[in-house]
Amino acid sequence: RNAKGQRRDRYIHNTNTLMVGASSFAISSISYQPTAEELLQAVREIKLDHAEFGVKRICATLKDKGWTVSENRVKKTMQEHGLLETAAPVPMAVEASSAPDATKDQEQPAKKATLVKEQTWPEPTVPPMDLFPKGDFPKGQICEYIGMNAYRSSSAEMRESDRQMSSILNEHREAAEVHRTARKYLRTIAQPGELMIDIVEKLEDKVRELVRAHFPERGIAFPTGCSINHVAAHWTPNAGDKTVLKRDDVVKFDIGIHVNGRIIDSAFTHYFNPRYDPLALAVREATNAGIREAGIDVRLGDIGAAIQEVMESYEVELDGKVYPVKSIRNLNGHSIGQFQIHHGKSVPIVKTSEQTKMEEGELFAIETFGSTGKGVVHEDLECSHYMKNFDAGHVPLRMAKAKELLGVIDKNFGTLAFCRRYLDRLGCKQSLLGLKNLCDVGLVQPYPPLCDVKGCYTAQFEHTLLLRPTCKEVLSR
Repeated sequence: RNAKGQRRDRYIHNTNTLMVGASSFAISSISYQPTAEELLQAVREIKLDHAEFGVKRICATLKDKGWTVSENRVKKTMQEHGLLETAAPVPMAVEASSAPDATKDQEQPAKKATLVKEQTWPEPTVPPMDLFPKGDFPKGQICEYIGMNAYRSSSAEMRESDRQMSSILNEHREAAEVHRTARKYLRTIAQPGELMIDIVEKLEDKVRELVRAHFPERGIAFPTGCSINHVAAHWTPNAGDKTVLKRDDVVKFDIGIHVNGRIIDSAFTHYFNPRYDPLALAVREATNAGIREAGIDVRLGDIGAAIQEVMESYEVELDGKVYPVKSIRNLNGHSIGQFQIHHGKSVPIVKTSEQTKMEEGELFAIETFGSTGKGVVHEDLECSHYMKNFDAGHVPLRMAKAKELLGVIDKNFGTLAFCRRYLDRLGCKQSLLGLKNLCDVGLVQPYPPLCDVKGCYTAQFEHTLLLRPTCKEVLSR
């Protein structure tokens, strides 16, 4: 604490913080030798923000921040994980004087060199399936198990179990690659003065293009969340909404993408005023703490305790007043199933007595929410998010509009979440009455915006984590 009795964050004291993409690394002012895992994560995040950077530029960026790395090490890391895109060598021309049948060779049309495709920026136009035509999509961040589960990384039995997941894992990785591209693109178009509806519709159109959306094989997993300031979650603009992104706003962008129902759910906090840095850092580091704690046979309550300890060590000064950052206690992370965004297990972000354990093969969204307000949210504002109940059985419907609307939902979304804009896009211009009827009979569940007290600010950070038999993989990172 300082002379005024205010807390000072022990996590970032006397350090330089490198913010790269969706991650942060606390680096001391002295030279630092990163581990292989840290180097891979840093390279991935630099490539996410600067796709044009090569080995030398990446190496220089890391050295500027005090890391001791050689170009050879960076190059080897990029090659091993498919991050170094190179062109195939151009065939050498055969000179007439050295070829026995030079005239015949010259008459043959020259073969064109096959170039490896690269993503275009600032607007991505190449679907990841074209960047990786063999289907070998990049791995996420690999985290080895420790403690009682350390044996898993070298167990032959576990490695065989891992191989049996390869096809499912690759679907996750394809969705994750689209997600990383979408996040980078979103940062370029989400600028002050733009209508929120224009930003999200431009993003969603780009996602449909990159993933080559076609239900049920691939597409958007849920509406793009873009909750602002005291609104923590589940807000996206309805048709006609005139909300404008302002320079002092704090926006939580929550994006969901799926391939064959394998959902990648990741979110970040977007803002322009540096005074919100401590708030954004709190949720980022709290999520990182949750990822570190997560693992097979780990109790969910213990993860919540680790998240809360990190989150509530931060505070933010706004207009001369210091606010402690609070974990929003009635929001949670969650397990994810195929075509099911909330699969049953909840990951608390505060300390609880929950004894339920994580299990091998499960997929989790580790997400945290911080607030300068009460740290509790309630339903408020106009509803935009809806989702068909996963276990809903047959319910007789008397209203013709409700029957027609249910058919549209089944054909285009199934049990994935949707919003009113999506129905408008499909030609269902007057769907509110039918939608209300489907909600009343329990076939569809509304998800209104979740808000803390007005005037406060909330932040969110989220990654999708798979508990593989041999390791845990942060797919979205």
